Amino acid sequence: MNIIEIKNVTKRFGEKVALEDVSMEIPEGGIFGLLGPNGAGKTTLIRIINRITIPGGGEVLFNGRPITDQDVAKIGYLPEERGLYRKMRVGDQAMYLAQLKGMSSREASAELKKWFTKFGIQDWWYKKVEELSKGMAQKLQFITTVVHKPSLMILDEPFSGFDPVNAELIREEILRLKAEGATIILSTHNMESVEELCDNIALINKAHLVITGGVDEIRHRYGADNIEVVYTGGKISSGEGFTLLSDEDNAGRHTAVLSVASGSSSNSVLNSLIESGVKVNSFRELIPRMNDIFIKLVTEGV
Repeated sequence: MNIIEIKNVTKRFGEKVALEDVSMEIPEGGIFGLLGPNGAGKTTLIRIINRITIPGGGEVLFNGRPITDQDVAKIGYLPEERGLYRKMRVGDQAMYLAQLKGMSSREASAELKKWFTKFGIQDWWYKKVEELSKGMAQKLQFITTVVHKPSLMILDEPFSGFDPVNAELIREEILRLKAEGATIILSTHNMESVEELCDNIALINKAHLVITGGVDEIRHRYGADNIEVVYTGGKISSGEGFTLLSDEDNAGRHTAVLSVASGSSSNSVLNSLIESGVKVNSFRELIPRMNDIFIKLVTEGV
């Protein structure tokens, strides 16, 4: 089941086209990566989902019907442009934002104090927001995004500005929320996080949807059909069905990278190497990283 369906969404700001006929489906209960270079249209799409901006054409469905303001109350949104009331006390700020999402005072207080303890900021409840470090302020905003247990969370660059320890803390919480059934839209430029966290992605570039699908499926689809062979005995050279790209010799133990020709297969190449007398110690497909695919699709197109 899809929690969000985006159907032929278009948005223009004067002469500028922010989104052009964009359609995608976001499955329920997973982590969906929303990718694209700066200015591609990601933030506009996120704002349309949150009904901050109204599309010029097309529609957004939430659980199979047009999204409403009541549905938006079920969404937790962490924008890239962070913003807190600096003169408010930390606890008052958190309570205010939690109650805006429909939590009672008692429920908000209990849940917030659990989160504050988990994130190690319980001693800051009565201090002013302006006294928080950047990292502590970002923890506070993450907490206020998820405290009302939304069914859909939209996190725009949630790791920005965090040191590795706190980035790992946020990463663990995102995975825990997913395990509890939440759907998370993750907008990020960090391709390592995409590979580690995301089940599905969509890539937007220059207002258009470039590609959408499962992360593993996309990595295999855009693979260069290269394989790595670790071997001893003899010497590999280009042969029928493959081209030798590189061969590194480390005291007689070779690591070679081969490009498999169109119409050939990894298994046929392996059999050919064995028949040639080479002793193959290991043999694996080289699947491209999401970072390489991102660059290729953005700079060269599909």
